[in-house]
Amino acid sequence: MNVIEINNLTKMYGKARGIEDVSFHVEEVEIFGFIGPNGAGKSTTIRTLLSLIYPTSGSAAIFGKDIITSAPEIKKDIGYLP
Repeated sequence: MNVIEINNLTKMYGKARGIEDVSFHVEEVEIFGFIGPNGAGKSTTIRTLLSLIYPTSGSAAIFGKDIITSAPEIKKDIGYLP
């Protein structure tokens, strides 16, 4: 089972790009590092996964639950420390 599943996730701020067509998955037994240069979209991706901001397009799921429709349920199971 994939713990995190992201498919073509995009977040636009007007004409400015936050993230564009991000896709990856993290399986249950994996240790996953999310690294990159400043401005690469790491924080935007995480904030979108946590439903703190909403994607312009694409989809994502955590524990098999959609990040938009199941946001309250997901928040009971995860923590976020920026």
